[in-house]
Amino acid sequence: MRALPLLFLALLASTAAGAAPEPAAPAVAPAERAHGAVGARLQPGANSFTEAQVRARLAAMGFSEIADLHLDGQGIWRGRAGHAGHTLAVGMDFRGEVAAE
Repeated sequence: MRALPLLFLALLASTAAGAAPEPAAPAVAPAERAHGAVGARLQPGANSFTEAQVRARLAAMGFSEIADLHLDGQGIWRGRAGHAGHTLAVGMDFRGEVAAE
């Protein structure tokens, strides 16, 4: 008779341990891993980056099909780029921080 409750507890413990979900590592897109923190608030200021440097930074962060780059009146490079199958508006400020939406 004593073996039955112990067997039940052992079965319950093994089921509970097997049912615990494993923590999943969040999927991080290449653009979010690279220096420049996509989504950072862009700061206006005197920008010394060239168009070629901006293209290279965006490409290194995983963006493709970079187009329509221009320096706006606040010193922020703005344009369009592809990422994960979507075309996004992108920007890069004088600090090299990148934002995409």
